[in-house]
Amino acid sequence: MNFALIGFIFYLVVILVVGFITFHINKSHKDFFIAGRKLNPWVVAFSERASGESAWLLLGLPGAAFASGLMEFWTALGCVSGIIFYWFFIARALREETERMGAITLPTFLAARFDKGQPTIRVLATFIIIFFFIFYLSAQFNGAGKILNVTFGLDQSTGMIIGAAVIIFYTMMGGFFAVAWTDMVQGIIMIGTLVVLPLVGLAELKEIHQGTEVLSEMTTSGGHQLLSWTGGKSGWAAAALIISGLSWALGYMGQPHLLTRFMAIKKAEQIKISRRIAIAWVIPAFSGALIMGIIGAALYEPGMFDDIEKLMPHLANELLPAWLAGIFVSGAIAAMMSTADSQLLVISSSIIEDLFHRTLGWDVSDRALLRGSRWITIVVGLIGFVIALTSDKLIFSMVSYAWAGLGSSFGPLILLMLTWKKVTWQGTIAGLLTGFVTTVVWSELSALDAVISVRFVAWVVAFLAVWLVSLYTRKNID
Repeated sequence: MNFALIGFIFYLVVILVVGFITFHINKSHKDFFIAGRKLNPWVVAFSERASGESAWLLLGLPGAAFASGLMEFWTALGCVSGIIFYWFFIARALREETERMGAITLPTFLAARFDKGQPTIRVLATFIIIFFFIFYLSAQFNGAGKILNVTFGLDQSTGMIIGAAVIIFYTMMGGFFAVAWTDMVQGIIMIGTLVVLPLVGLAELKEIHQGTEVLSEMTTSGGHQLLSWTGGKSGWAAAALIISGLSWALGYMGQPHLLTRFMAIKKAEQIKISRRIAIAWVIPAFSGALIMGIIGAALYEPGMFDDIEKLMPHLANELLPAWLAGIFVSGAIAAMMSTADSQLLVISSSIIEDLFHRTLGWDVSDRALLRGSRWITIVVGLIGFVIALTSDKLIFSMVSYAWAGLGSSFGPLILLMLTWKKVTWQGTIAGLLTGFVTTVVWSELSALDAVISVRFVAWVVAFLAVWLVSLYTRKNID
């Protein structure tokens, strides 16, 4: 009996049932996109964490640590720092401001502050979201294909089809209610995977290598760079590596699918409850992902995998009982689904709410907007699937690209809007354009990106654009 398959099928059934149950809860497009601002703090915290860490955390980061070793510590530290920062300094202020302005999407929030430039801001912000989220979404579908290929021997394309079909269906049916409640289930499975699997792996290492002997063996066998915090680099090369890893922190302030969680909580005062839960989740989760990669480097030869991002499902299937491996493989699928569904929803909300409803003045009933939202969800999901099917890039690199673009386009702007009253509509447009263009151009210049990460450069340049253009235009107004 294939317990892994049974566990996986059971998980899919639960997810689909949630989609059916929540189908009738949605009465308007506001319900569909932010659950009518009715979510409790526990659901918000687990939903934010599950949707924030995608297949990247369970496949991408362990794979990177398997190949690069402890130098990926800076990536983990950057992510944990960014999460803690935006829960303290962004979450509550964004919840209060979006409710005050009646905004249910990020582009609408950015535009609502100003009397001029609203259509341009909404259209530009929506374009940026669609552009980068398509890459992000396709990375999640790619993750589904890899996991199902390793676990059940399915062709990777078939795995992508299954993952994409399930996600598109329950997101289209249940909207944000379905996404948030399934995210809670997925977040619990993910943290279980990221805590238990590394512990089992460490126990396996202790048995095979008699504890600390594994470190000396890795060092003498040429793996000493894996145990270096800078990958054996020194000077500016080491500093650039550390900055690149820590720069992941900057992106969290600009991820629309995460910021939407803050907008959906029932009361702004409940943010502090969600914050404690999220921080308690994130520290063991990132530690576990990093340890998993180091364990893989100790157990397996560097060239063992045709794809290093298949490490996690290999570990689960080899080290755990079949029934538990099935649950944890579902955890990896959960990571992918919890991000993909959120991204689908954000793209759909931007197209329906910001383009059709507000910019083009599509004056129709809530029911019509709701139907339109569901159709857009299907179309966007299919586009993401096609890109995943035709791309050969690693999940880590695709997520890094989208993360840089979204983080630099929106992050500096939102931080300044919530903390500085002098942002102008011209500064807003300048920040959006600068973050987008810098990310696209710098990413293409591989020699420059190797010197210092696009995530850092694009964010800093976009911050300066918002600040300087706002000062200049404000001075002219005054």
